[in-house]
Amino acid sequence: MADIQVQPAVQAAAGKKRKALKWNRIYRNWQLYLLISPVIAYYILFQYVPMYGIQIAFKDFIATKGIWGSPWVGFDHFERFFHSYFFWRLMKNTLGIGLYSLAVGFPIPIILALLMNEVRAEKFKKFVQTVTYAPHFLSTVVVVGMMMIFLSPRYGMVNHAIQLFGGQSINFMTEPAWFKSLYVLSDVWQTMGWSSIIYLAALAGIDNQLHEAARVDGATRLQRIWHINIPGIMPTIVILLILNIGSIMGVGFEKVLLMQNNLNLESSDIIATYVYRSGIQNAEYSFSAAIGLFNSVINFVLLVVVNQISRRISETSLW
Repeated sequence: MADIQVQPAVQAAAGKKRKALKWNRIYRNWQLYLLISPVIAYYILFQYVPMYGIQIAFKDFIATKGIWGSPWVGFDHFERFFHSYFFWRLMKNTLGIGLYSLAVGFPIPIILALLMNEVRAEKFKKFVQTVTYAPHFLSTVVVVGMMMIFLSPRYGMVNHAIQLFGGQSINFMTEPAWFKSLYVLSDVWQTMGWSSIIYLAALAGIDNQLHEAARVDGATRLQRIWHINIPGIMPTIVILLILNIGSIMGVGFEKVLLMQNNLNLESSDIIATYVYRSGIQNAEYSFSAAIGLFNSVINFVLLVVVNQISRRISETSLW
């Protein structure tokens, strides 16, 4: 009986000791916690606090009554969206652009980083890095404006080249069949250099002795890339792949809206632009919130599933 009575006291003492150690650790590193506090405050204020408004997706929001005063309607807005004429078109276009971007845009920065890592001429390497990084600093509006100028059916250099070889002028910006390719390829051009930086950093962390040993064994440059560099950056690739798949439904709203017009709406209408039209232009706040919540849930489910698959197949995962 004495042992049974002593045990809770020992556990309580151990708990107090762990708590004291935790606070001591925080006190010793208070500068680091102070440094990260603005980031934490940003996410709390602008990412978590607004989640309070998610409940309007399940209400018939009336501005004069406020969020709490508006009546509950359950899943009515979701059912309306699922049975709407636009549902399958929006899903097809959003998934199509997301998968296209992943298939084309994800491997190119990896290939670019592997190629730049093999360049030994420093001046040429810096020149290539500057040229590939520069488009990242252009705004989306500028990039779309450049596309409209270059692809103009009357004045664009692309159509001039097509006509020079005997082809017919193409109005790329109004053709639904060209929209996804224009969106993805221009996005790759704009982001591939900047996205390759993280892979270059990972490549810099690979032990050079592995390459020296491989050279002694007679391995070619291609064999060293395949058997040393790629396995060395594979954890980074897997983590970024998980994050990219987890945001596959989060297609860039601004660029799609700028490229969108009535003639290419069949291919350019995605969930984000439909939410904009419903929520901002038509003032259907509850309906648009329900669509946005549905989109976020799909992204969250994809992130969890892919992370679980990665954890079972390999030792790399987000959690």
